[in-house]
Amino acid sequence: MLRLVENHSLPRTAAFFDLDKTVIAKSSTLTFSKSFYQGGLINRRAVLRTAYAQFVFLAGDADHDQIERMREYLSALCRGWNVQQVKEIVAETLHDIIDPIIYDEAASLIEEHHTAGRDVVIVSTSGAEVVEPIGELLGADRVVATRMVVGEDGCYTGEVEYYAYGPTKAEAIRELAESEGYDLSRCYAYSDSATDLPMLESVGHPHAVNPDRALRREALSRGWPILDFHRPVRLKQRLPRLSVPPRPALVAAAAIGAAAATAGLVWYASRRRSASA
Repeated sequence: MLRLVENHSLPRTAAFFDLDKTVIAKSSTLTFSKSFYQGGLINRRAVLRTAYAQFVFLAGDADHDQIERMREYLSALCRGWNVQQVKEIVAETLHDIIDPIIYDEAASLIEEHHTAGRDVVIVSTSGAEVVEPIGELLGADRVVATRMVVGEDGCYTGEVEYYAYGPTKAEAIRELAESEGYDLSRCYAYSDSATDLPMLESVGHPHAVNPDRALRREALSRGWPILDFHRPVRLKQRLPRLSVPPRPALVAAAAIGAAAATAGLVWYASRRRSASA
C-alpha cells in the first residue's frame, strides 16, 4: 500500500485519474447503452454495435483510428438527444451500472489521496453528462470531460465543443494547476492508455494502471510504477471503511478550443508513425 502523506506547509497538490479501465472496469459511455435503449434514445442495432465496441475496448485492441471512428459514431448517434433526458437516465441508473464496476484498488487510492489532503480530479474522454455524476459518486473534487455542443432546443447538435483527449488533458491539468495552485511536480496521475502520456508526463508521480502495451513499454523504460487493478466492488460495501466523506464533483473549466483538440490528434498520429518506423 502506498503511503501518500501530504506536507501542508507546501503548495497544494492533486491526484488526476483517468476513468475508463483505470477507476472503473469498462467504458463509462458504452456501459449506459442498455439504459439509453430502454429510454428510447437508441435502437437495438445501436445497442449491439456499442456492445461490440465495448468488447474491442476491453480487449485492448482499439487503436487510435478505431477510437476516432467510435467517437465520430457516438457523436452522430447522440445528435438530437435531449440533454435533460440523458441526465435523468444516467441519474436513475448510475448506481446499478457504475457502482458494481468500480475498482476497489482505485477507490482505496482515492480515499488515501483525500486523507493526505490532495484534491482528486477525474480526467476522462467520456462525455460530461456521464462523467460528472460518476465523479460525484466517487467523491472527486473536480472533473474534466468531453463536452458536446447543445442547441437552443436543449438537444445535442452532434458537434464536439471540447474533446478531452491526449494533450488536451494535459492542458486542462496545467490550467487547473495555475488556477488552484497545484504543484505539478508533487502531483499524481493514473491512466491505462498511452494516449494519456502527456497527462502522465505533466506530473511528478505518474502511474500506469492496467496499461495497454504501448504504455507498459513507456512505463518500464521510464521506471514508472505499474499497478494492477482487478477487483471491482460496490461502494456501499466499502462504506464502513470510508474515512473521508464524499465531496460533490466540481466541473473543471478547461477553456481549450478545437485547435487544441486537433493538435492532440496530430500529436498521437505522429507518435504512432514514430513507433512504427
